[in-house]
Amino acid sequence: MSTSEDQALRFGPQIMARADELAAITEDAPRLTRTYLTAQHREAGERISGWMREAGMSVHWDALGNVIGRYEGAQPDAPIVMTGSHLDTVRNAGRYDGLFGILSPIACVADLHQRGIRLPHAIEVVAFGDEEGVRFGVTLIGSKAMAGAFDPAWLDRSDSQGISLRQALIDFGADPEGLARVDRRGRGIAAFIESHIEQGPVLLQAGLPLGVVTSIAGASRIRCTVTGLAGHAGTVPMGQRRDALTAASDMVLAIEAHCQTHAGLVGTVGQLSVLPGAVNVIAQEVRFSLDVRSGIDAMRYEAVEAIRAQCEAIAAKRSVRLDFEPYFELKAAPCDERLQAQLADAITAQGLPVTHLPSGAGHDAMAFPAVCPMAMLFVRCGNGGISHHPDEILSAQDAELATCVLLGMLERFGLAD
Repeated sequence: MSTSEDQALRFGPQIMARADELAAITEDAPRLTRTYLTAQHREAGERISGWMREAGMSVHWDALGNVIGRYEGAQPDAPIVMTGSHLDTVRNAGRYDGLFGILSPIACVADLHQRGIRLPHAIEVVAFGDEEGVRFGVTLIGSKAMAGAFDPAWLDRSDSQGISLRQALIDFGADPEGLARVDRRGRGIAAFIESHIEQGPVLLQAGLPLGVVTSIAGASRIRCTVTGLAGHAGTVPMGQRRDALTAASDMVLAIEAHCQTHAGLVGTVGQLSVLPGAVNVIAQEVRFSLDVRSGIDAMRYEAVEAIRAQCEAIAAKRSVRLDFEPYFELKAAPCDERLQAQLADAITAQGLPVTHLPSGAGHDAMAFPAVCPMAMLFVRCGNGGISHHPDEILSAQDAELATCVLLGMLERFGLAD
């Protein structure tokens, strides 16, 4: 982008510069890692708080370490449109995942404030403290609490240093006893809208900067253990082996084949361990993970049962035992059709074509159907759609377009369609 093009943009260059500032707030430089209730969480939250105040918002931290900026509506009792995303990261992260969805609405509010505009609704911008779940192994902590779905048992979860979530909240200056105050159900929120980088290649391959999300995929996670019989690599004939690794390999390929032939379904084996793990011993036990996702829960449930049946058939054929242990489930979250239409209108107003696509990744927005209608705007990732990695790319031009679309939707929200 040339200097003249850069200067012609209202929002993009500042958003990119602020993303760079936040990327410098990290636990393990030069990598970007920022986890929940750490000093870096506090520092990034204070930086964001300052930008919110500059934009004309009042700001507070809630009992779980979420930062909330509020721009009042034209009337004191106006309904609330909430937007935002998360300020925590995975380890060795990119700099736009989550953060763009905070910086973009701050820019929108700053523009409204500069023009002296108060809307028929208040705007709240939230920087959620934990979405990724890196430190305590629980995802969407801040947004689930706002949706009344925080499990008090999570307070006893400990990090790798043995510090409980309860103690970490106290040390941070938050309040583990304040969960009821975080719950926003029935408290005037009319909609939740999240802007987020796509974290995939669909928009890039289509040559489109923006897309309207139709639903956020639900997920099932299963621990699979295949048990065979160890034996000497040189003395057990091939036809007499009960090899756990070859059986597991067949299962992994069956999972891939099943998901490839069912549109709207993805399945991933991301972890695999082999015991005893010696070069000259037939594998006795293999453990592997399975992650199945779909925007349609019924499709996901059917897929898990079909995959189980296929893996059990492979186990029987190869004379090994299969333990298939589901341990995590997250329901799909369809996006509100009316809000999807409003986002599409805002994209059209920018002279852009509209495309709809599902989200295979989880986001804070998926917690909000218990609170209010929700929607998501996706922004194109460059570099093949890479995300959760330092090579994650967002252009200033795309940041500009997404911010203009969000601003247009905020200004027209609640008006007749």
